Amino acid sequence: MELYVHIPFCVRKCEYCDFLSAPADERLQNRYVGALLHEIRYYGQTMGRPALSTIYIGGGTPSLLAPEYITLLLKQIQVSFEVEADAEITIECNPGTLNEEKLLTYKEAGINRLSIGLQSAFDDELKILGRIHTYRQFLENYECARRCGFENINVDLMSALPYQSTEKFVTSLKSVIALKPEHISAYSLIIEKGTPFYEKYKFEAVLREAGKPTEHLPSEETEYEIYKKTQEILAEAGYEHYEVSNYAKPGKECRHNLGYWDRTEYLGIGAGSSSLIKGERFDHIRDRKAYIEKIRNGESILIDREILSVESQMEEFMYLGLRKVEGVSRTDFQNYFGKNVDDVYGKILDKLEEEQLLEFSGDRIRLTHRGMDVSNCVLAEFLF
Repeated sequence: MELYVHIPFCVRKCEYCDFLSAPADERLQNRYVGALLHEIRYYGQTMGRPALSTIYIGGGTPSLLAPEYITLLLKQIQVSFEVEADAEITIECNPGTLNEEKLLTYKEAGINRLSIGLQSAFDDELKILGRIHTYRQFLENYECARRCGFENINVDLMSALPYQSTEKFVTSLKSVIALKPEHISAYSLIIEKGTPFYEKYKFEAVLREAGKPTEHLPSEETEYEIYKKTQEILAEAGYEHYEVSNYAKPGKECRHNLGYWDRTEYLGIGAGSSSLIKGERFDHIRDRKAYIEKIRNGESILIDREILSVESQMEEFMYLGLRKVEGVSRTDFQNYFGKNVDDVYGKILDKLEEEQLLEFSGDRIRLTHRGMDVSNCVLAEFLF
């Protein structure tokens, strides 16, 4: 099983962010961590101290918390769960919230993987995004992490930013490659409802999808060119493209995220988190203060519970598994559902193969290079 712990705090919301996260004072942070500790103990007891293969502390900005809070959380997890000896333990970090004390504390607490949200190597782009840091601060934090002994680091990069050219993104990408991180997540900006970017660029986003000229956002052609350049440059640098937006040095794929795409059972802790246990999906209340109060009062913090139908589980198997470059296994589908994948999706598979969007290789079904380029459209075909 995998464990996800959500920290819904940040210095300030970025312009594009629709995650559950907002600023908070020390008192709210303290009360929230207390509620997390209570929830960790509860699930450890009720689930019989299950084994954990990965732990992921995400947000928000977990590195905003005082380091002793991270130590407390991980100690309680060690007590309440059976953490496997080789477990991957990740914390998300934002430049500008890190220092040597925090990094050394993370290391001592057992964290062995960092995910650092850079987004761009250009300060003007970081400013447009609403990030709190500069590129120099990122470099200082990255170098400090290496000095503190971290040997597994991911760096996030974002493309298709307002005013961004292919050349500018490539410069950011090559700047990151020069640092030799073990993993790079390179994904396109999505204009999400409820964000400041949506109010600024919602009409341009529609125009771009229609293939029409835009004033601020890069065109679809530029976005596609960036995606192909990313694949080409990272391959030349020795990074394996193992998922639509993720690249890693051999053996350094994110095990936690692979678990999501393989539908490994996971438990979410904290406001707004989700879980998938024994075919049941359940979500936590999103309001941070309500989450704390309900924990304190012994009330339910769940807002949605769903026993997934076999059809829903088959959908997830296909549209999550096909995100991986290696695709999905016919044998695994048969073993999970007692059905041949061709009996369920034969017409769709034949159609997508004919359109050269899917290919079959032995036991595997996977996206072609062309299919990877339009993956969202391909994956939508598997939704009933």
